[in-house]
Amino acid sequence: MVTERADTPLRTRFWGSDMTQFTLSAQGRAQFGTDGYLLVPGLFDMEEMDLLRRIGKADHALAAEADSRRDASGGTVKLSLRNELGDDIYSAIVRCERIVNTMEGLLDDEMYHYHHKMNMKEPYTGGAWEWHQDYGYWYNNGCLFPSMASCFIAVDKATKENGCLQVIRGSHLMGRIEHGRTGDQTGADMERVTHALERLELVHCEMEPGDGLFFHANLLHRSDQNRSPDPRWVLICCYNTRGNDPYKVSHHPSYSPLEKWPDSRVLDAGRAQLASLRL
Repeated sequence: MVTERADTPLRTRFWGSDMTQFTLSAQGRAQFGTDGYLLVPGLFDMEEMDLLRRIGKADHALAAEADSRRDASGGTVKLSLRNELGDDIYSAIVRCERIVNTMEGLLDDEMYHYHHKMNMKEPYTGGAWEWHQDYGYWYNNGCLFPSMASCFIAVDKATKENGCLQVIRGSHLMGRIEHGRTGDQTGADMERVTHALERLELVHCEMEPGDGLFFHANLLHRSDQNRSPDPRWVLICCYNTRGNDPYKVSHHPSYSPLEKWPDSRVLDAGRAQLASLRL
């Protein structure tokens, strides 16, 4: 089963009447608890996404930092991950109130920045991500509880053809599943995934640029290879709760207070960064 996109009902349900600021509703919070994810069309506007796309494509440091990960079929996906925040547009998005306040409303705790990453699937060559839970491996970083979540932001249009995100609705309620190596990736135990797919709904999250998907760290998700002529870049902002501060040091940071920025600073940071690049 595949859930089709329904822009108008989602916008009416989760946005304020003036359409200028996203606020989490009781209905949205309940849906996240039941489904393990919440799709918010138009979380970022076209100017914000145009800035992010132009900056990302011209960011030589982002390209140099990118790590290649092979999927089970030998395809390759590129991932650039950062634990630190600065004054750039990526950091402004991580810090912005529309994301952080929503995360805190969904997980009932103060949030801090765990890391953020740009996932880059290039035309025809972008590899798949195997079925996994983020907490499947974050667990090993000393995080005792799965009180963690991510906001997945479509930089390019995400479709079935270019490898959009797929989720198993309600799978976060299964708890953490055992994970092992799959290609260069960490994948979930496929025996359990197969049976989960027999009982729960598979959802293809086709998204327009600027759409945001908030999802729980135990939600099973994956994506196919990009076999289309269109790129599929996404920015993923990952958060942990203050109460889940890791008990040991790992390659991702322990708790430190996250300074929230007004939503308007996304445009401010993007315009300044674009000007510095002279694009």
